[in-house]
Amino acid sequence: MMILNYVIMALVSIGGGAVISGAVFALISSTGVVTRMADKSRTASHVRIYEDAIILGGVWWNLFWIFSIHIPFGADFAQEFQAIMGLAQGMFVGCLAVSLAEALSTTAIFSRRVKLKTGLSFIVLSIALGKIAASLIQFGNGWVKK
Repeated sequence: MMILNYVIMALVSIGGGAVISGAVFALISSTGVVTRMADKSRTASHVRIYEDAIILGGVWWNLFWIFSIHIPFGADFAQEFQAIMGLAQGMFVGCLAVSLAEALSTTAIFSRRVKLKTGLSFIVLSIALGKIAASLIQFGNGWVKK
């Protein structure tokens, strides 16, 4: 009977994870961040590869997270790898956030409500720089899950 509980729990967990993953990937595709980035970089013919890479990256990251897989890197390489991965993830999340804001027209609504005529690009840049500064403070103080 105990094994049946584990099987049911595993099936419910996999089903829940599939639903959440589907929602996240639907959000990514509905914002148009992938197609817009491919269009801006003039690599629109490779959109399918980008989408596959995002899905594989999400699955790969979840496997590492769930099973607490640790790859034994040397100390120097591990720090460089973390810096590269952090930069890549930060760029992706930033692009996704800007794309979502653009899709929801939040910047247009914000600028209209505060009667902003010029300087919106400086506000967006200030938000990005503030996010970068906060992330560097967070990582520098060791407030990140290890």
